[in-house]
Amino acid sequence: MKINPIYKVRKVAGENIILLQGKTNGDMTRVVAFNESALLMWDSLQGKDFTLDDAVAVLLENYEVEESVARADAGKWVEMIRENGLLLPE
Repeated sequence: MKINPIYKVRKVAGENIILLQGKTNGDMTRVVAFNESALLMWDSLQGKDFTLDDAVAVLLENYEVEESVARADAGKWVEMIRENGLLLPE
């Protein structure tokens, strides 16, 4: 998988966010906010083909956390960016 390079994280009022514009009149603009670890994975994996194991490795290299916790957190992050259309189509 690969992060879609059209999306950029912006710091607004102290929050790291991505604005997702609605596609039609009925859609609303959505905001995706990243905490520190989500932003770290985004920055570390942007521009690369990556796997869930790569995201887990980022967390393990930067935080003192059990691998099972890192895997669960990385899995939630990957699912969140996938659900919000932030990955390139495979």
